Amino acid sequence: MVQLIFLVRTEAQIRYSIPEETKKGSLVGNVAQDLGLDLKRLRSGRARIVTGENVQYTELKTDKGTLVVNERIDREQLCGDVTPCSFTFEILLEKPMELHPVTIEVLDVNDNAPTFQNAHLEFEISESAALGSRFVLESADDADVGPNGLQNYILTPNDNFGLKQHVNPDGSKYAEMVLQKPLDREERPRLSLKLLAVDGGDPQRSGTVNIGINILDINDNAPVFNQSRYKGSVIENAPKGTYIVTVNASDVDSGSNGQVTYSFSKSKAGISDLFDIDEATGKIYVAKQVDFEKDKKIEFRVEAKDQGGLTDSSNVEIEVIDINDNAPVINVMSFTSPVSEDSPAGTTVGIINVKDVDSGENGRVKCTIEGSVPFQIKSNVRNYYALITDAALDREHMSECNITVIASDAGLPPLSTKRTFYLKISDVNDNAPVFPRGFYSAFIAENNSPGVSVLSVKAEDPDENQNARVSYILEDCEIGGSPVSDYISVNAENGVIRAVRSYDYEQIKELIFIVKAQDGGSPPLSSNVTVKVLIQDQNDNPPQVLYPVQTGGSLVAEMVPRSADVGYLVTKVVAVDVDSGQNAWLSYKLQKATDRALFEVGSQNGEIRTIRQVTDKDAVKQRLTVIVEDNGQPSRSATVVVNVAVADSFPEVLSEFTDFTHDKEYNDNLTFYLVLALAVVSFLFITCLVVIISVKIYRWRQSRVLYHSNLPVIPYYPPRYSDTLGTGTLQHVYNYEVCRTTDSRKSDCKFGRAGSQNVLIMEPSSTGTMQRMQSEKSILDEPDSPLEVG
Repeated sequence: MVQLIFLVRTEAQIRYSIPEETKKGSLVGNVAQDLGLDLKRLRSGRARIVTGENVQYTELKTDKGTLVVNERIDREQLCGDVTPCSFTFEILLEKPMELHPVTIEVLDVNDNAPTFQNAHLEFEISESAALGSRFVLESADDADVGPNGLQNYILTPNDNFGLKQHVNPDGSKYAEMVLQKPLDREERPRLSLKLLAVDGGDPQRSGTVNIGINILDINDNAPVFNQSRYKGSVIENAPKGTYIVTVNASDVDSGSNGQVTYSFSKSKAGISDLFDIDEATGKIYVAKQVDFEKDKKIEFRVEAKDQGGLTDSSNVEIEVIDINDNAPVINVMSFTSPVSEDSPAGTTVGIINVKDVDSGENGRVKCTIEGSVPFQIKSNVRNYYALITDAALDREHMSECNITVIASDAGLPPLSTKRTFYLKISDVNDNAPVFPRGFYSAFIAENNSPGVSVLSVKAEDPDENQNARVSYILEDCEIGGSPVSDYISVNAENGVIRAVRSYDYEQIKELIFIVKAQDGGSPPLSSNVTVKVLIQDQNDNPPQVLYPVQTGGSLVAEMVPRSADVGYLVTKVVAVDVDSGQNAWLSYKLQKATDRALFEVGSQNGEIRTIRQVTDKDAVKQRLTVIVEDNGQPSRSATVVVNVAVADSFPEVLSEFTDFTHDKEYNDNLTFYLVLALAVVSFLFITCLVVIISVKIYRWRQSRVLYHSNLPVIPYYPPRYSDTLGTGTLQHVYNYEVCRTTDSRKSDCKFGRAGSQNVLIMEPSSTGTMQRMQSEKSILDEPDSPLEVG
C-alpha cells in the first residue's frame, strides 16, 4: 500500500508504508509517478538514493521509476520499542540538481512470540497459606509492539489458584497467582501449572513457562492409634524392665510433623512410677514391682504426640498375675506447690492415699514425716492423709524443702514405703529494700561534664522476682531555690547518680538530697537514704586586680617624693581570687620595672616599697609590671601596670606624664596626621596665593581706569584703618588668648582637685589633659590668665 503525503514540483517529500520482513525486490512505491517525473528525467538526472546508513534497505529502479526492497527490514532491530518506526533517505537528481526526501514507515508484523527468561519456575507454598495470598510470576517479553505485543496471560485451569493481571506505569504487564482454595499437602503434595503469555497478532503467538509448586507441610493431622484399647499381662513383683505390651500410632504428616513420641497420660497419677514407656517405639516396661493386692487389673491411657503438639490417646489394660508379699502403697491425690509464705499454720499442702492390700495387722498402715520440717501429716478419713503446715513459713529463711512421707504397716517384720514431695515456697512482698549504708557521700570536681557519673547507690531486697525488683527515685526537694532534678538525676534501674549540669563551686558547694528505693511489690515497700555530694574547687578563675584600677582611657600614677627613705610604701596591689583553698592563695612578683634596683613587691601582701634611697638621678617616670599568681595547678595569673612618679612637685610630674600618656596615642596616628596636615597646608597656600594674585590684578586694573579717567581720585580706607606705623591695616592693639599646656599639640589645660592619696590621673582621650592630684598638704593653683600680644 502506498501513502502519498505531499508532492512539490521542484522538491517533493513522499512517505511510504511497508510491513517489516517484506521480501527483497517487493515494490515499495512508484517514485516517478509520485514525484511527477518521467523516466527520461530519472535517467538523465542520474537519479540515485542518498543515505548516511551502512545498510541501504531500498533500491531505486530508474528504468521503471519504482522503489523496491533491497535488504530484509526487521522493525525490532531497526527501532526496538520506538513507535512509529521509520527511516528516511533522499533521491538525488542532477542537471538541474534536485533533492527529494523519502520516508519509509516500517509497519510491525507479528514475527515475535512472547518469551519468558526462564523455562521453569519453582514455588514453595505452605499449606497454611491464607486465601487471597499473591505470588508474583515472571513477566514475558515480546519484541513486537502495539496489538502484536504481549496482550494477556493465561494460567492452566486448577482448583487452587487464579490469575490476576496488572499493568505497570510504563505499559508492561505482569501477572500474579492468587490462592483461591486452601492447599492440602496430604491430598496433593505438588502442583504443576503452566503460564501462557499470548500476543494480539494474527496469527496469534504465545510463550509458555512451567510452574512447579511444592506444598509445604504443616502439622494439621494428629497421630492416630491403630487400636482403641491395648491389653497385656505381667507377673506381680516382676523385675524392672520386663516387657509388657507395645502401643502404636501413625501420623500422615511428613517430616518432623509426622514423628510420634509416646508418654503416659497425666490423667492417672502413679502410672509413671509403675511402668516405663519407650518414647520412640511405644513399648511399655515394668518400672517397679507391681502388687496384685493393690491392683488386680491396671488401666491407664497412653498419649501419642507429634512434634507440633497434636495428640491422640489410647487405653492400656494390664492384668497383674498375683504373687504374695506387699508393702504399703502411697498414691498422691493432690499436691500444691508452690505455697505462699504467708499461708497460716494448718494450711493443707497435699492429700495422699495410702493402701496396703494385705489383711489384718499387715494391712494396718501408719504415716509419718521424716526429718525436722515445719509440716505434719494427719488422717481424718481411713487411708487418706493430709499434709499440712505446722508453723508459719518464711521464704527468706527456707525457700524450698523436701517432705518425705513414710507409710509403714504393722506386720512382722513391718514393711514401709517412702514418698518424697518437693515443695517450693512462693514469695510475698514482706521485706522493704535496704541500703547497706545509712548515708552516702561523694566528691565531684567543678566544671564537670553534664551526664558524668557521680556515684551509685544499691539497695538489697531479700524478696524475689517482682517483689525484689528495686527502682530508685529522686525525692523532690530544692537546692538554691531550684528543683533538685536540675542538678542531679538517678537511674531508676541501677541507682547510678549522674550530674545533670556542670557545677560551679563558686555558686554551690554541696548537694544534699534523698534517694528512695522502692520495690515492685503490691503494695510497694520502700526505704530512703541521704546522699551528700561535695563539689571540689578547681582553679578556674584567675586573680582579679582591685587596685590599682586599670582604665582604658586614663593613666594612674603613684607619687613618690625624692626624699623617700628605704622601705617607703609606694602603693599596694590589691587582688582577689574567687576560688578557694590553695587555688585562692595569691603571690605577687615584680615582672618588669624601669629601675629594678629601686622598688620591690611583697610576695604575700602585694606592697610596693622602695629598696634604696631615692636620688635626683632617678627618672621621674617609673613603670612597674606586677604579676599576681594563684597557687592552683596549673596556676593562673593577672598582670597589673603601676606607674610611679618620682618627683617633689606637681608641674614636673605633669610635664613628664603628659608626654608619657600622649606618646602612645600619637604614635598610633602620627603618619596619618602628618599627611593630612601637609595636604591642608598645601591647599591653603595655593588658595591664598590665587586670591592674592587676583586681588592685585583687580586693584591694578582699577587704578589704571582711574588714572585714565578725568574724575578726581578719592582714596578709600576701610574702617579702623590706622596709619600709625604705616606698615599695615590692622588695629593698633589685638588681644590673643593663650592657654599654657604641657604639650604644644593640645590647646588648653584643665585642672581638677581631690585629696586623700598621692595619685595622678592623666586623661589622654579628652580635648585637654585632666590631672587630679590628691594631697593632704598642697593644692595646685589655677591656670594662668590669657596673655596679651600687641
